[in-house]
This record gives sequence, structure tokens and C-alpha cells, in this order.
Amino acid sequence: MKALIIYDSVYGNTEQIAKAIGKGITGDVSVVKVGQVDPAGTGQVDLLVVGSPTLGGRPTEAIQSLLSRLPDASVKGVKVGAFDTRYAGRLVKVFGFAADKIAESLISKGGVPALPAAPFYVTGKKGPLKEGELERASAWAKNLLP
Repeated sequence: MKALIIYDSVYGNTEQIAKAIGKGITGDVSVVKVGQVDPAGTGQVDLLVVGSPTLGGRPTEAIQSLLSRLPDASVKGVKVGAFDTRYAGRLVKVFGFAADKIAESLISKGGVPALPAAPFYVTGKKGPLKEGELERASAWAKNLLP
């Protein structure tokens, strides 16, 4: 099984989650920051997971750009997953979350959702991650493929 995990991170929290997800998946797993990925060259993978911090209700601009340039052919029929890091404040809920928008984009390109989009929580705008989130990310990852 070949998996590709693409993430963007502003304060390092989403990177930590991406790496924990990578450790939770068995097989050939690559965890790559968005700037190091050529959307046209994602290759043949069995699982594509994309994650971002939630900024203004959306993924980072780099993730949005990647998703818009990702060829449908590289996603069609592939198991996909989406995650974000977010703060659990009241006002944040008004704008929505990055993971939902990432999942919608991947599914619209023909991706097959492996699991519902996953939120991972930080204690404040810059973090750190809430206790237990790295373990939860690894456990979530184990359920992405049967």
C-alpha cells in the first residue's frame, strides 16, 4: 500500500499531526510539505491524505492552490482523507473548517472518502496541540485503509 500525506503548517502543529498520521499507516508512506509537491506528479497512490491548519475557515493558500492544480486523474478512485488543526473557539465555527473544504475538493475530483474529515485541536491560535492529539491522529490513520 502506497500513501501520500500532504500538509501545510504555520506554527508546526499540523506538521506534527501529519507525521503522527504517517506513523499510523503501514506500507510505503510519504509525508510531504505542500511546497515540496508537484501536483501533476503525485503518482499512483492507494491513499492520499491532505491537511492544513484552519485559517479564516479555510485551508492555507498553499493547500488551496495545490487542490486547484491537482489533476482529477491523480485522485479519481483513490481513497482520500482530510484533516485540519483548529481552535475550538465559538467564533471559529461561523466560518467553517479547513478539513471539510479539503475533503469536498478531493471528493469532487473523484476521490473516495476513507473516513470523515478529522479535526485535531490546538489550545490557542499558535498551539500547542491539546494533550492526546498526536495519539488520536495515529489512531485515526490506522482506520484509513482496511
